[in-house]
Amino acid sequence: MNDLNPRQREAVRHLDGPLLVLAGAGSGKTRVITAKIAHLIEHGGVAARHITAVTFTNKAAREMKGRVGKLLDAEAGRGLSISTFHTLGLNILRRELKAAGLRAGFSIFDEQDVEQLLRELAKKNEADKDTLQRARWQISAWKNDLIDPDTALSNATDDFGGFYAALYGAYQRALRVYNAVDFDDLILLPVSLLRTEPALRERWQNRIRYLLVDEYQDTNGAQYELVKLLVGVRGALTVVGDDDQSIYAWRGARPENLARLRDDFPRLHVIKLEQNYRSTGRILRAANTLIANNEHVFEKRLWSELGPGELLRVVNCRDEEDEAERVISEIIQQRFNSGAPYSSFAILYRGNHQARPFEKALRTQNIPYFISGGTSFFSRSEVKDVMAYLRLIVNPDDDSAFLRIVNTPRREIGTSTLETLSHYAAERRCSLFQAIDELALGERLKARPLSRLREFSAWLSHIGRSSEDSPVDTVRQLLSDLDYRDWIDQTSGSDKAAERRWENVEDLIGWLEKLRADEKRGESLGHMVNHLSLMDILERQDEEESGDRVVLMTLHGAKGLEFPHVFL
Repeated sequence: MNDLNPRQREAVRHLDGPLLVLAGAGSGKTRVITAKIAHLIEHGGVAARHITAVTFTNKAAREMKGRVGKLLDAEAGRGLSISTFHTLGLNILRRELKAAGLRAGFSIFDEQDVEQLLRELAKKNEADKDTLQRARWQISAWKNDLIDPDTALSNATDDFGGFYAALYGAYQRALRVYNAVDFDDLILLPVSLLRTEPALRERWQNRIRYLLVDEYQDTNGAQYELVKLLVGVRGALTVVGDDDQSIYAWRGARPENLARLRDDFPRLHVIKLEQNYRSTGRILRAANTLIANNEHVFEKRLWSELGPGELLRVVNCRDEEDEAERVISEIIQQRFNSGAPYSSFAILYRGNHQARPFEKALRTQNIPYFISGGTSFFSRSEVKDVMAYLRLIVNPDDDSAFLRIVNTPRREIGTSTLETLSHYAAERRCSLFQAIDELALGERLKARPLSRLREFSAWLSHIGRSSEDSPVDTVRQLLSDLDYRDWIDQTSGSDKAAERRWENVEDLIGWLEKLRADEKRGESLGHMVNHLSLMDILERQDEEESGDRVVLMTLHGAKGLEFPHVFL
């Protein structure tokens, strides 16, 4: 603890009741969390397997794990859980399948799956794309506020509200039919279980005997409730947050959750970390002046021992093209004068639509750059194809996965055949895959399309039966049976593009192999698919890119990052 300042040490050593660490930007909060985990294990009498730390991004969780690994030997840290909120929720659902009304191998729907399902459910209403987008956001907001479909319907004040609420109800029923959950359900369902099942709640409170939460100002209503239910009356809790860093209200975050802590935990102790290790005096004075206009739950003022630093410059430009040219000119000059790498420069803006003039200016000068918010690995068509096959193997009720791959590669199963199958499945209230093998379907379809569907069903069922013995070998067999490499060659624009796409497939297999190897018992295919599905969703919010490039990103995306040269 010698490298901690007095306030940081106080936060690490405080074990008597709930603690709020009010941590200003750059004040060493991650160091405090990791040091506290080590202190709990080495001096607090809490076994690692009973400690859980949660944060919001994979990147933050990985960083935390890495730092804890340097403080503890492998044996002392065995069983420690450091994850995102949604990974914690997923783990609860995996262990409480029956109580949650789910079956093994349940699917996690991503945004595209959700949009497709809502579009299908709203087909009769002829809702346009914008209406469905608003519906998706509204349903997500209701879930984050723990509002169920019946309550949403009773609270509706106009036709649109009524339509969204009715769609919400139909959407939730469809998810159950498909044995699926969406991203928000990974918090909503565990909260519901912990609220309504006392024995289950007690079991999880005994399993998690100390909880640490990072970036608490970014929690929404459901996440706050999850924390409260897991902690219980024991109050063994440390949360780290800063209401001045709350920038995600637009996606449900509630900075007032910091104030609610005092109401729900009367013994709450507050420690302020105000020494900044990241910025110089002039930057902090400017930030403090701006922040002074905010409403504050807890007052604080950041200070630094790094000296005054360089002057902040405000430059007026004629228009966006002039602005871009002057910024890029400044980058060239700084690089010439100091030899600074391109990766030390960041251009930040409010929205991605503002990137275009900077891109143009950078390309003109042949300067490499990276725009945060590019295509996710899991968004690539070949990766989504393979993941859809795996999702359908572990959860045959996943209609979204079925529809993606039933003709990939082509099986000459036409849209009229799929429409007939869909109508039949809806009447029978079963999944599309299950409907294929029902005898009565033969009365609706001609012999050839029925035969193709049943050949597909028999083959995939055969693949599925071998999946638990050797999941990775099963994937390779699946790709071989499909002759998927040939399909990629046929559908790619060039040999180089085909090679890149096949490398993505190999990378996916590599991830599956790593997941299998990381677990001593060996992960089942269902668990691996769940893990990768959640990783997909989280990685889209937490992109990383290496290399010597100028970084362009939104102000929201830059939260928690550091660059020597920043242009706003």
